[in-house]
Amino acid sequence: MADQPDISHQDLIRWSETLAGIARTGLGFTDSPYEIERYEEILSVAGDIAARRDGGEPAAFTAEWLKQVGSGVPGYVTPKIAIGAVVGDDDGRILLIQRADSGVWLYPTGWADIGYSASEVARKEVKEETGIEVEVVAPIAILDGLRLGFTGVPLYSLVFHCRAVGGALEHHPHECLDVGWFHRDALPEPLANHERWLPHAFRAIDGESVGVQFDAPRDEVWLTPPEVD
Repeated sequence: MADQPDISHQDLIRWSETLAGIARTGLGFTDSPYEIERYEEILSVAGDIAARRDGGEPAAFTAEWLKQVGSGVPGYVTPKIAIGAVVGDDDGRILLIQRADSGVWLYPTGWADIGYSASEVARKEVKEETGIEVEVVAPIAILDGLRLGFTGVPLYSLVFHCRAVGGALEHHPHECLDVGWFHRDALPEPLANHERWLPHAFRAIDGESVGVQFDAPRDEVWLTPPEVD
């Protein structure tokens, strides 16, 4: 028998969140007492996995998920959407923020807001977090945060290449510790997962036609180890 990969913390996140999502969606679409019982049992299994992942009582995770159950289509559980913006200027520099929640440096990013298109969120987030006004050039990445291991929340990250057109640097007092323009040979630290996105970002800033970076489909989704750098 071939050696099996060790179970990682990211595996436990992926399994527990997926099972919880399936169960909550099922509860949102059924009135059958038998199916309700089965879906609640799946939630209990997910809670047990989550407790092994993060500590705590399995029942607490299950109870929190049950509170989030919706009805019908609004209750269909899907990944959240985060919008990021790779912003370049005329000197070939990249705009980065130091996140207040983690202290790491990253391009401006935030949750998608209802009432805005994805590109409008990108422009809004850059202005709010950095004071810089941008025009949106093109999407350059669609990434699965759980698959790549850079989040514990099920999310898709949509990243746009943007070009600075005005404004002045002023970091958001609550969301950012600092903000700045950086050349590729003078980047700040710590820089979040830069091996994965930074070369692609600078190629876009340099004017190359980079296309859209995305996670290729896997033949065996659940038997493939997560792609964590």
